This record gives sequence, C-alpha cells and structure tokens, in this order.
Amino acid sequence: MNYLSVENITKSYADKVLFNQITFGIEKGQKVALVAKNGTGKTSLLNIITGNDVPEEGTVTLRKEITVGFLNQESNFDENATVSDVVFNSDNPILNVIRHYEECVQKNDAEQLQEAFEQMDRLEAWDYEVKVKQILGKLKVEAPERKIGTLSGGQKKRLALAKVLIEEPDLFILDEPTNHLDFEMIEWLEHYLEQPHITLFMVTHDRYFLDRVCNEIIELEDEQLFKYKGNYSYYLQKRAERIEVARSEVDKAKNLFRKELEWVRRQPKARGTKAKYRVDAFQDVKEKAHQNLEEQHVKLEINMNRLGSKILELHNIKKRFGDVPILNNFKYIFKRKERIGIVGKNGVGKTTFLNLIMGLEQPDGGKIVTGETVVFGYYSQEGIQLKEGKRVIEVVKDIAEVIPLTKGKKLSAAQLLERFLFSREKQYQYVSKLSGGEKRRLYLLTLFMKNPNFLILDEPTNDLDIVTLNILEDFLEDFPGCLLIVSHDRHFMDKLVDHLFVFEGEGEVKDFIGNYSDYREYQKQKDQAARQTEKAVKEKTQPKAPKEKTKLSYKEKLEFEQLEKDIESLELRKAEITNLLNSGTLAGDELQELSVEFAALQEQLETKSDRWLELSEWV
Repeated sequence: MNYLSVENITKSYADKVLFNQITFGIEKGQKVALVAKNGTGKTSLLNIITGNDVPEEGTVTLRKEITVGFLNQESNFDENATVSDVVFNSDNPILNVIRHYEECVQKNDAEQLQEAFEQMDRLEAWDYEVKVKQILGKLKVEAPERKIGTLSGGQKKRLALAKVLIEEPDLFILDEPTNHLDFEMIEWLEHYLEQPHITLFMVTHDRYFLDRVCNEIIELEDEQLFKYKGNYSYYLQKRAERIEVARSEVDKAKNLFRKELEWVRRQPKARGTKAKYRVDAFQDVKEKAHQNLEEQHVKLEINMNRLGSKILELHNIKKRFGDVPILNNFKYIFKRKERIGIVGKNGVGKTTFLNLIMGLEQPDGGKIVTGETVVFGYYSQEGIQLKEGKRVIEVVKDIAEVIPLTKGKKLSAAQLLERFLFSREKQYQYVSKLSGGEKRRLYLLTLFMKNPNFLILDEPTNDLDIVTLNILEDFLEDFPGCLLIVSHDRHFMDKLVDHLFVFEGEGEVKDFIGNYSDYREYQKQKDQAARQTEKAVKEKTQPKAPKEKTKLSYKEKLEFEQLEKDIESLELRKAEITNLLNSGTLAGDELQELSVEFAALQEQLETKSDRWLELSEWV
C-alpha cells in the first residue's frame, strides 16, 4: 500500500537549485532514510512533504486515510503550557480519555472518576496508558506539571519525540531523532522503530542507526535523487560503484568531446542539415565531459604548539549540585595523544566536567593543574553564537586575515573557507542563511584557526551531515594532540577514542579501556553473567522437578482442588466490585480503593488460572 508519492518536484532558493524533478514513494512498512550534504535541501524536502512549504513544480500526495507524525528540528510549543498539555494535546480519542482519567484521579472527584473509569474500559485504554508511561519513562520526560519555558533544548526535543511516538501515526517523518538522546535512549529507539508495522521516513547522521533501522536509502546530490534498496552499509558500497561507473562515463565523454571538438572546428560555417544532429549531440557530450565528480575533502594542516611534559592533571576533584554528586575525588593525569570519550546518561555531569577543565566552573574541592604549553580548543553546545548579520567570510576575518600553517605555509581567509567546503559564493552569504549543519562546520573552523593542541568536543556531530562527519573523523584521526569527546554518535566514538570515562552517577567515574562498542559488549557479558548467577542460585535453592511426570502427586491434587475454589471466589468478588464501580454511588476514596483492589484481583486470577491450567494437563 502506497503511503506517500513525490512526483517530479523542483525547489530552488534565489539562484540555487536544491532539487530538480525528483520522484520517489514510500510504501507501508518501508523504513527510508534521506542522506545529503548540509545546505542541499534535506529540510526543504521534509517541509514540502509535510505541507509546510510548496514545490515550484511537481506534486506530493499522501494517502487520505493515513495519519502523519512529524518531528522537526525546532519545537514550537507554547512556553506557558505544561509537559502534560503537550503530551495529551492530540486528536487521538484514547489519549484524551487517558488525560481525563489522570485528571480525575488527581482531583479525587467520585462522579467524574466513575465516568472516566467507564470510558477507559469502553475504549480499552488501559494498555495504551501503560505504553504512554513507558515511552515517557524511556525518554526521561518527567514532571508533567512543569512549564515548557523551563525546559532545556534537549528536554524539549525529547518531549517532541515522545509526543510523536505516543500518537502512533501511520507514517513517521523524523528529522534527526537521535539528537539530545543518550546511548540507552538511542538503542531503545532503534528497537522501537525496528517494529515491522512502523513506516518511517527520516533524516539522521547516526550511521549505526541507519544500518540497523532502515531498509532503503535515498541520496540527494547535485539536484538529483539516487535510490538504494538496503541499509547504510549497502548504500556505501553501491554509491562507490555508482561514482566509479560515472567517472568511467565522464572519461569516455572527454575522449569523445576531444574528437567532436576537432570535427566542429574543421566544419565550414554553412553546414548542411545532415550534420546538424551531430552539432546538437556535441553540446550533450560537452556537458557530460565537464562534470565534476571529485569528492570534496577538508584539508587543514594545524600549526600545533608542541605539548610539554605536563598537560592536564586532576587531583581529587569534587563537585556537586545541591544534593546531587557529580564528581567524588576524581583524579587523572593526561598524557600526550590521549583520546578519551565520555559516556553516561543525560544529567550525570558530562558537560560540567568539561566546564571544570576549561575553568568555566569551579570544583568544590581538589585541584586542576594545566600545563603551560596547552592550548585548548573547546567546542561547546552553548558556544555556537555566530553573528547572524555577518557574512561567512567576515566571521573568519574577524579572527585572522591570514592563517599560518605548518612548514611556513599560509592561507587567506577565503582559501581556508574553501578547504572547509565553503564555496566562494557561499562565503558571501549571511550566517543567518546557513543551515544548522553549515553553522556548526563554520564554528569548528573558527575553533581550529586557533591551532589548539588539546581539543575538547561536546556533541560535535549534532546536525552535521554524514559527508562532513566522515571528513571530521579523518581529520581528528590524524590530530597529533589530545582529544576529549562527549558524543552520542556511536560510530564517531568507536573510530576516535581508545578509552572511556564512564559517568555512572552518584559522583562515580570509571576509566574503561576500549571504545564504546567494547564497553557495550563488556556490559552485555556482565549482565549475562549476573543473570546466570541469579539462575544458578534459584536452581540451587529450589527443589529439582522430576524428569518425567505422568500424574499429579497427592499434594498437587489438593492444590488443584483449592485453586478451583480460589478462582471461583475471586471471580465472585470481581463481579461484586464491577457492580459497585458501575453503580455511581461511591465516594471518591471508595472508588479509588476498589479500583486498586480490582487490579490486584485481576493479577491473582491470572496467576492462579495459569497454575490451574498447568496442573489440569495431568488430571
């Protein structure tokens, strides 16, 4: 069943064509990812599909009876609304009933609670309520009464994602869903979106996520769309093959162009009609021969100051916020070429740790000693404060007109920008016109201009396209200084770090040798060993069941007879409670007590019925 059809759409801004006559569709159950460089039209395409923008040509058709959930980069919630208002503000009737029930429980109004209870039963909303609470819990969306205006950017993004998941649309359209999620949340979201019934169209820079969730990749490049039926690894392989074929075709076109150019020059001005077709074909050959298929790369030779013997020493550092400990006597002495990743759940103090090193916050105890030769380069989440009214080249020239490199080389501001994939045309655009990823690339450039020898990167991968990410990884792999990275991009961490600071909470930090995948494997083995130990203890303390059973023992016969009596008694009490709940005569406290008893009865009935069925096989 076709959910979405995009047919021959074209979009441009000013003189720049983003995409031209592109066509694709999404069928029920498909999981499609859009891959493209920053600034080439990913967000514009999503906005057109969701009706927030219109194409210059072509049509977008969504199946009439389906629902669509859209997660965009910026949430537009009412700052005065509460978390609960946002979660339950929906056309979904079940969500509205759940919200009404929760409000009635809070008010303890007997009459309204009775009505809400009946509505929950009628719509079979109890399981859905459990699912809502699970999603909110997994994404750490807490404090339902909290005002939106008091939430951080990351909390708002998680709330927006939770809202889309809770609404259960037929088609999910997600723009960078893994931004602001910790590793556990990302892995949970992977499993959630892997479900066969979910239909998905998304943009993400998380390459592991692409590999594990998506079954088709579409790439937007040079105004065209290329489709790959497979996951991200398959896409990389087939893209390389496509480019190789295209290069071969360009080489052939160049040879043909030289021959045709010689023929055109030899012909007299008054050509006959028989030669006209060849002249027309010449223009097509010329265009193909001049295609540029060379991959762009960031090239930057840092003129890095040599690190001395003393780099950075942390001696018994203590830090806490109120009653929450962040660091408890943490100590570490950094060595040359250290490559350390920092992992831990959101809110355990990873960014605080970086701010302590940079002197932006002070420890409650202990001492931080920085070597005289250390030049920090700090890429922070809060540090992206480029002046929107300036042109790109002006941002760079404000720092330096000329940038010294190794071996006495120098670069002008314009040359440096070109090396960071900013064309001459793009250099004279205003910062306000750049995409989110382009702004982050420019911010990275200004950071590297200072020739740091100790890089501290706090979530540098957010909003960067995959091409830029691969380039940044290649550059950082060759970086000769120290690296300290906070990132939720597992591929990025695996490629660049060789050990981790694991923030476990309560001020405890563990130094783990290995990258993130090594750590996850270690955790799995540790959890498996714990389960095996627990199982062994249970087996040891519980009597072993006979290998072969043919009939009930005397004790089991008595148990079976008692179960029949218990089940009958529980069914009678359940019927009594149901009648009372439906009577409309109960006070609020009585109604709440009976609701709790009803749930407990239901659980006992299930347990005893399962045991009765088990014993009945031998009766």
